[in-house]
Amino acid sequence: MNGPALAVSLGDPAGVGPELVCEAWVRRDKEALPGYFAVGGAGLLAAAAKTRGLAVPIQQITDPAEAIAVFPHALPVLGEEDTEYRPGQPSTDGARLALFSLTRATELAINGFASGIMTGPIAKARLAEVGFHYPGQTEFVAAACNIAAQDAVMLLAGPRLRTVPLTVHCALADVPGLLSVDLIRNRARITAEGLRRDLGIAQPRLAICALNPHAGEEGRFGDEEGLIVAPAIAALRDEGIDATGPHPADSLFAPHARETFDVAICMYHDQALIPLKALDFDNGVNMTLGLPIVRTSPDHGTAFAIAGRKQADPGALIAAIRLAGEAAFRRQGHSE
Repeated sequence: MNGPALAVSLGDPAGVGPELVCEAWVRRDKEALPGYFAVGGAGLLAAAAKTRGLAVPIQQITDPAEAIAVFPHALPVLGEEDTEYRPGQPSTDGARLALFSLTRATELAINGFASGIMTGPIAKARLAEVGFHYPGQTEFVAAACNIAAQDAVMLLAGPRLRTVPLTVHCALADVPGLLSVDLIRNRARITAEGLRRDLGIAQPRLAICALNPHAGEEGRFGDEEGLIVAPAIAALRDEGIDATGPHPADSLFAPHARETFDVAICMYHDQALIPLKALDFDNGVNMTLGLPIVRTSPDHGTAFAIAGRKQADPGALIAAIRLAGEAAFRRQGHSE
């Protein structure tokens, strides 16, 4: 990258985020990672690295501009904020550091002092105790960017599959009532533009999932396909977007079918995340499309049960840093 480094928020300090941020730095050359700096937690990161058996020199910086020069020989950490490293034992102090780190990293990206952000996994219940009132980090970052929640699209990306859930954190029983032609059209447009801008896919192919088994089988198992999904697809095609469907979800993710699309637009959370995690659990990335900044996150949680035990796989976090760097590079006017 020719621009500033990526900002990395710590996530919950008691989870696997800190140790994996250190592991990623150790593998920076092997994985060809862009320069990044952590926001807060210098002592925490040093302790996490030691627990994992990693030799990671930590260098505190006072200006994000220092990160690129520091990154080749030490993990840059911005700021004095810190907390005790207690893996697997989430605390209020840890939640405060997690919220500070997320807030500051987001501000730096919005103001151009970071090329994008990679957010570590959080514990939402703990964050709620210290004033975090969002369903997740996606909604928090969107609000900070003055983007309406419905215009921030969650893309799950792995080496073998990309999916977008149209509805996310809601009861399954609520999904049919939340679907609409406008919802599908809006999120599909944002997805197509995001694939072009951030992933470099010139002509994105969107496969739109059905809601019901067998795509409703002509109304026998529900009429949402005929009343909502098909009209939305027709409207998207009229706009020049390569959208197909409604596709029965039980066959869309087979190997031969995956070759026919660049992203699957899914009706609800599990329809999108089950195939992605089945195929690419250790390399899955959560990327937010529709924002003025680049934001990615590993597609896994805090994993408190294995934090500090040298068991957590760094693949997803490394993939999230790499994808953020690639997207930032493209936004700087480059192409691969």
